[in-house]
Amino acid sequence: MMSDERMTFKVKDNNGKDVECEVLFTFESEETNKNYMVYTDNTTDEEGNVKVYASIYQPDQEPTVLEPIETEKEWKIIETILDEIQAQAREEGQATDEQ
Repeated sequence: MMSDERMTFKVKDNNGKDVECEVLFTFESEETNKNYMVYTDNTTDEEGNVKVYASIYQPDQEPTVLEPIETEKEWKIIETILDEIQAQAREEGQATDEQ
């Protein structure tokens, strides 16, 4: 069961201002043997979509250091998981609407 507790962290933007980010989910890829964190700063783009970011991280490293994702293959893995989660959320939303 998922808890309602939000996992958040702060990063500094290009202007040195603290920005609070919320962790959406983390996962380990068997394909790359790396851990990924997908998160948002809860801002939206021009179309009104919430901006989502992803980084590589080491779960046992304190403090957590976010590393850039540099390969197309890794982005494809993350996009696939995001698509699956969005499809699942849509299905769950439709199931609630029907009741």
